[in-house]
Amino acid sequence: MTFSRSTSPSADVPPTSRPGPGRGSGRGSGRGPAGPLRPALRVLAMVACLPYIALKIAWVAGSRIGIPDGSGLLDHRVMLIVANGLSVLADAIVVLLALLLTRPWGLRVRAWLLVFPMWAATGLLAPIMAGYPAQLVVAAFGDADGGGGSGPAAEPFLDAWVFPVVYGGFIVQGLSLGTLFALYAHDRWSPVWAGRLGTPGSTGLAGLVGPRVRVAAVAGAVLAVGPAALHAAWAAGATVGLPARYLAEYHGDQAVVDLIRALFLGVAAVATLCLVTDRPAGRRVRTALAWAWVASGAAGCWGAYMTLVSVVSRVSSGPMDDAGKTPTTLMITTYAGEMITGFLLAGCLAAVLAARSRRLARGAAA
Repeated sequence: MTFSRSTSPSADVPPTSRPGPGRGSGRGSGRGPAGPLRPALRVLAMVACLPYIALKIAWVAGSRIGIPDGSGLLDHRVMLIVANGLSVLADAIVVLLALLLTRPWGLRVRAWLLVFPMWAATGLLAPIMAGYPAQLVVAAFGDADGGGGSGPAAEPFLDAWVFPVVYGGFIVQGLSLGTLFALYAHDRWSPVWAGRLGTPGSTGLAGLVGPRVRVAAVAGAVLAVGPAALHAAWAAGATVGLPARYLAEYHGDQAVVDLIRALFLGVAAVATLCLVTDRPAGRRVRTALAWAWVASGAAGCWGAYMTLVSVVSRVSSGPMDDAGKTPTTLMITTYAGEMITGFLLAGCLAAVLAARSRRLARGAAA
C-alpha cells in the first residue's frame, strides 16, 4: 500500500435562538441526549489505533515483522525511524482527540487547540478511506501485480497481511473519529455553517472576507494546478520526474493514490473559492465547508508528510546509493506545492469561519 511509502474561530459563537439540546457556544452547553453512541465510538477509535501503533513501534525498535527482504523500507534506516516516529505520534493524538470529543472538559478547550489537529487527522485519514477500497477494486479487476500495495512479486513492499490490518484500522478510525467530531461540532458551532451561499443577512458569506482572503484563495487554486496535473499525469502513465526504482514498483495501487491526491487538490480549490466568493447561490454552506475542510487537509497534510519523508530520504542517501531509489527534485517540489496549497486554502477557510463567528457574536450582542 503506497500511502505509507514513501483555523477556525478563536472564540465560541453565541447560542442560537432555537431551543433544544446541543445548541450554543459549547461553554457550558449540553451535548444533546445522553446515550451509548459516543462512548462506544470513543472505544472503537482507540482500539483501532492499537495495531498501527504496535507495528510502528516495533519497526522503530528494529523489528522487521511484516517487512520482507528487498522492501524499500529497508533502504534508509533514518527515514524509516523519522516517518514511523511521526506516525506513532499522529495516532497517539487520535486517542487524545477521541477523549476530548467525548468528555465534558472537551467543551472547554480553546477552538484552535482542537480544530488544527482534527483538521490534520481528517486530512490524513480521508485519502486512505477513499483510496484503500479503490485499490482493492483495482487489485481485483485490474492491476493484479499491484494488488494490496505489494509491488513486484520479487521485492514486495510489505507482507500482504499488513495492509488489511493497518488500513482497516485507519478506516475505522476515520469513521468513528469523524462521527464524534461531527456531533461535537454540531453541539458547539452549528450556527457558524448554517444557511446557504448567496444568502444575505447573518448567515450569509457575502462581504465577510476582504480582498486579501479572496486573492489568497485564487492563488491557492492556481498553485494547485501544478501538483494536481503531475499527480494526474503519473496516474495516467507519465514517467516524468520519477526515479527508476519508483517506476519499477509503480502499479495500480500508486496510480490510485496519485489520482485521489489530484482530485483532493481540485476539490479543495473549488470548495474554498465557493466559500470566499459566496457562490453558487443556494448551495448549503456546510457542504462547501465540509469539502474544503477534508480536501485542504488531505492536500496540506499528505503534502507535508511526503515532503518530509522525501527530503530525509535525499539527505540520508550516501554517494554509493542507487540514484534510481531516491526521490527526485520534481517529486519533492510537487509534494511541497501540494503542502503549500493545502495550508493556504485552509487559512482561507479559517478566515471565513472566523468572520462568520464574529458576525454571529455581533448579532447576539445587538
